[in-house]
Amino acid sequence: MKYSILAAVIAASLGVSGCQKAETPASTSESASASKQSADTASVDKGNAELGSFGVDLSARDESVDPGDDFFMYASGNWYDNYELPADKTRYGAFSALAERSEEQVKAIIDDLMSKDELNAEEKLVYDFYQSYMDTKTINEKGVAPIKDVLSDIDSIDDTSALASAFGNAWLTDSISPLWSGLWYNRLDPNEYQVNVGVAGLGLPDRDYYLNDTERFAKIRDAYVAHIEEMLSLAGEDKAAEKAQAIMALETRIAEIQWPREKRRDRDLTLNQIERDKLSEQYPDFDWDAFFEPSGLKVPSLNITQPEPVRDLISIINDASLQDWKSYMTYHTISNNADLLAENIYQANFDFYGRTLSGQQEPKPRWKRAVNQMAGTESLGFAIGKIYVDEYFPESSKQQMSELVENLRTALRQRISDLDWMSEETKKNALEKLEAFRPKIGYPDEWQGFAGLNVDENNLVQNVRNLRQFFQQQDVERELEKTDRERWGMTPQRVNAYYNSSFNEIVFPAAILQPPFFDPNADPAVNYGAIGAVIGHEMGHGFDDQGSKSDAKGIQRNWWTDADREAFEKKADKLAAQYSEYEPIEGNFVNGRNSLGENIGDVGGLAMAYHAYQLSLDGKEAPVIDGLTGDQRFFLAWAQVWKEKRTEQSMLNQLRAGTHAPGRYRALAPRNHDAWYEAFDVTKDDDLYLAPEERVRIW
Repeated sequence: MKYSILAAVIAASLGVSGCQKAETPASTSESASASKQSADTASVDKGNAELGSFGVDLSARDESVDPGDDFFMYASGNWYDNYELPADKTRYGAFSALAERSEEQVKAIIDDLMSKDELNAEEKLVYDFYQSYMDTKTINEKGVAPIKDVLSDIDSIDDTSALASAFGNAWLTDSISPLWSGLWYNRLDPNEYQVNVGVAGLGLPDRDYYLNDTERFAKIRDAYVAHIEEMLSLAGEDKAAEKAQAIMALETRIAEIQWPREKRRDRDLTLNQIERDKLSEQYPDFDWDAFFEPSGLKVPSLNITQPEPVRDLISIINDASLQDWKSYMTYHTISNNADLLAENIYQANFDFYGRTLSGQQEPKPRWKRAVNQMAGTESLGFAIGKIYVDEYFPESSKQQMSELVENLRTALRQRISDLDWMSEETKKNALEKLEAFRPKIGYPDEWQGFAGLNVDENNLVQNVRNLRQFFQQQDVERELEKTDRERWGMTPQRVNAYYNSSFNEIVFPAAILQPPFFDPNADPAVNYGAIGAVIGHEMGHGFDDQGSKSDAKGIQRNWWTDADREAFEKKADKLAAQYSEYEPIEGNFVNGRNSLGENIGDVGGLAMAYHAYQLSLDGKEAPVIDGLTGDQRFFLAWAQVWKEKRTEQSMLNQLRAGTHAPGRYRALAPRNHDAWYEAFDVTKDDDLYLAPEERVRIW
């Protein structure tokens, strides 16, 4: 299974999806002056802001709720109580609203291409792919035939070497492999590429779905087995019920040897480098040459992210019957390709993964599924993104965002300098890393090219394979070269943001630079509370419990004194414990340890943004607008960014498999900030009250 280098960089994302070399930051006084100018000149002209009169939707509030009891419901409770989740959604909120806007804009781009008489080469690729996806008549007539070649190859596997080769080819066929591998950056030298290897291979969202013995998870497992049987039967497989049970047993064994998610995100534990020619000595009894051959990658340096699980998995590979592995790969090939196959196959797959597992009652419209299929960095996302930027992203937004980034850099610089728990030695390294942050805003300066890619408007499955081969070949061509720092891990039309620790860069695609995150006509307090805190969040990833293990050059090394690291970890432990108390579903809590990096990003980013907002005021009192002070508007903007409504099944998936706390708990990050207590008169009688010594202040 291929682990995409471009997908990997979003591990530290907001998610909650113009790069230029960062200039040398201005001095503190100069940057503070720029902040002041931004605040003074960004007038609030009632009616011009997209949301409400100044950038916040006040009608969403439930003023009957005490902010100190439930800040999420105070900020968005009226919306939450009255919004009815559509049948084709599992969650909806500020991110979803912008994502829908982006989808509609992309659809408009595609509709325009469909009506043109002449298209350039990249536009023709988009046109033909969209045609192939929307041609349901041809797709339904073909049934499962487009993947019969893969199913036949799986059926012909006759030994473990052939099995290893099939695992290594899963990236192309969209089958499955219990071992994943893919090109990534060498964490000890980010100028070099390296191949990472780890354990994956589960059909349910997380190992906990296999191992948790509560009735809820037992029912999901029963439904999963029934689903596997149905999918195998649709493809004409015999003994489908027997094979379904065998597949479930096999995946349970894989789940048992996997590390928990919170352990998998520990960068110290997952850094285990080895030369390729030594692999068979340390991890014997597996045909590694057969496994790597389909990828074409020759890079000599490897990193084994989960050493013990990889060894345990090799034992399972050799111990389980070949027939069970073939059944396992057959089912997942059908399921993973279902979106590209006949409607009855897609619908059967949706009934489990959409309806049962996520609570989605109806599939998305087919055009949205087509847009999603083309959206990624290793699809036609950049071909569409180039048009998207031209039509929907004003260059002025990029300039204003650049100014905000520098204002946040100034704020964090001051905050690091004033820390009372960090020594001067560590502060020096932290400030060096901060100055080296490289922001990428809006879109890449160097666009992805598509020369040599073939797309046929009558062959959807082959089009997807052609795209995979195209990007894999690019990786093969680049693997021995110096790493490309101009690559983006998200397309411009993606509503998200991310931090890449190997390049020490923060990246903000164009689509997130819209309300409620950013509005040039909104009150400065709103922009600082929304996009400002998002900027701070991504900066915070460079200083969270894992990002802080890399230095200014992106090299993973310890740049802390032992005493400073211990002080930091005590604060992080307190934050993990705080979030672990949240219980969205009875008996199912937020995993404060697994979501720790994101929670540090939220709490720290909010502190940075508030500091920058105060600098922008230059000692002046913020105006009161619609009865709200500047501080109240700042925190309301933050909370409304995280308004969301979701199905219980989707919430469970987020708790067990996600790295972010659910939105309603991210909205509560202000309870760690003194200014929030003052802004909303929160006292010890309120439910969210934390004593000053219990409020977590890291950055």
